[in-house]
Amino acid sequence: MHPNAPVPCACAGFLDAGPLPLVQDLEGARVHPDLPSVVDAHVHLFPDPVFQALWSWFERYGWPVRYPLPSPKVIEFLLSRGVEHLVALHYAHKPGMARGLNRYVAGLAAREPRLIGLATVLPGEPGAAEVLREGFELGLAGVKLHCHVQCFAPDEPVMAELYEVCVEYDRPMVIHAGREPRSPAYKVDTWSVSGVGRVENVLRDFPALTLCVPHLGADEFAEFAALMGRYDGLWLDTTMALAGFLTAGVPTEALRACPERVIYGSDFPNLPYAWDRELGVIRGLELPDDELEMVLGGGAKRLYGIVES
Repeated sequence: MHPNAPVPCACAGFLDAGPLPLVQDLEGARVHPDLPSVVDAHVHLFPDPVFQALWSWFERYGWPVRYPLPSPKVIEFLLSRGVEHLVALHYAHKPGMARGLNRYVAGLAAREPRLIGLATVLPGEPGAAEVLREGFELGLAGVKLHCHVQCFAPDEPVMAELYEVCVEYDRPMVIHAGREPRSPAYKVDTWSVSGVGRVENVLRDFPALTLCVPHLGADEFAEFAALMGRYDGLWLDTTMALAGFLTAGVPTEALRACPERVIYGSDFPNLPYAWDRELGVIRGLELPDDELEMVLGGGAKRLYGIVES
C-alpha cells in the first residue's frame, strides 16, 4: 500500500442498501439532430458467457440491465442510432483471462472501423506487463482496469510496470478508481482502494501518464474536477454520473472547469435506463458549441487518435 493510502470509510455507498430499480424512461430513436458528432467512449463488450455472468451480478447487486445484447448487437444498436464511434472497454477478473479478452475485442475492432478497442490485464498476474504489450501490439488503443472488480489500488507498487508500458506506448489507461458505486458484493472496500488521493499519488509519480477516470470520479466529483486543474494527464468520462440515477443532482464541475478533458460515455449495454438519457442531460446543459463538441466527441477523438472517415 502507498504510505498516503486512506483508511476504510464507514460512509454509505450508492449500493449499500441493495440493488436499484429498472427505469422505463422513453428512449430516442437516434442521436438528437441538434447535437454534434458523438463518440461513446465507454461501451462494454464481452464474450457471451462473460456478459451473462456480469448481468446476473448486476441483477442481484446493482440494477436490472435494460439492454442485455451480445457484443455484435451492442455495436449495431449504437451505430444505427447515430453514434459515430464506439470505444470498447472490458476487464479481466481472474488471472489468465486477459489475453483471450484482448483478442476478442481486437477481432471486433478489425471488423468494424468505427469501433476502437481497449485492452485489459489483471494487475499482478504473471507476465502482466507482457500481456499488456501484446494487447497494444494487437492495435488496441488503451487499457481498461477496474479497482473494485480486480481488487487493487491504483497506487500499489504492482501497478508501476503497467503505467510504464502505457507511457512506453503512449496509450491512455482508463481506470475505475472512483470510490463508487460501492457494494457489499465486492471483495474489497471500494472506498479503501480507490479515491482522489490514490489517483493523485499516481499522477504525481508518473507525470507522463495519461489517465482517464470514469463516472467523473464518483463520488468525489468536485475533488476530481479540482485535480484536473493540477494534472494535465488526468481525463474524466461522464458515464452514469450525469444521468440523475445514482445521484440526486447532476455534478457538472468538471464540464465547467475543463471540458477539453471530459468525454462522454454511456456504460451501454449495462444500463438501467434509456440509452440516450445522458445525451439528453448534456444537451440540456446548453454548453457553448465548442465545449459541447469537445465533450461529445472531440475529446475522445484526441485521446484515442480517432481519425475522421
